[in-house]
Amino acid sequence: MTDFHHALRSLKVWDTELPAFDPAGAPPEPLPLFHDWFTAAVAAGQTEPHTLSLATADEDGRPDVRTVMLHDADARGWHFASHATSAKGRQLAARPEAALGFYWPAQGRQVRIRGHVTTGTPEEAYEDLHARSTGALASALVGRQSELLDSPETLAQASAEAWRRAEAEPDADAPTWTLYLVEPAEVEFFQGDARRRHLRLRYRRTDAGWTRELLWP
Repeated sequence: MTDFHHALRSLKVWDTELPAFDPAGAPPEPLPLFHDWFTAAVAAGQTEPHTLSLATADEDGRPDVRTVMLHDADARGWHFASHATSAKGRQLAARPEAALGFYWPAQGRQVRIRGHVTTGTPEEAYEDLHARSTGALASALVGRQSELLDSPETLAQASAEAWRRAEAEPDADAPTWTLYLVEPAEVEFFQGDARRRHLRLRYRRTDAGWTRELLWP
């Protein structure tokens, strides 16, 4: 057995006490339950609970996935941001559909979301950009996400210049910075169980509103 396989086989899953979850007591819509689970993950000490996997597809239908940060979750949808010129931005322009995945192992929980993607206004994108740190603004001001890079030295120089500008011009704008909103068509909540009796509650949007369904694990 290689070191990789030994390490892989030695790992435990949810080596902690998992919370109880009663789907019968879940709210009629998914957003309040997401807020409850998110705050519970924070209270449980989950590392970076606001990180999520974002899956998109390119013009040929080939899937792509990466980790991004959640910027908000409200009645309009789940928010994240990026440059419109990035790979994800181009893919969303061509196919405005996405799937999101949150994983909070501290409580054995997952949340999966699928839906149509819209963009916020330029004013919302500007507010989003300036609600973040100086480093985040500097990174956005570089503005060449997903482009080919010739060397780490070029990156270091561009980053240093962007940091100087961000500190000198804290109100600077990055015109391609875009706020994206995933309008949920389906939201699934997964509660892990030590005996593998996992609970899966799916909310599915219909013309009459949200319907709730249990799924086999």
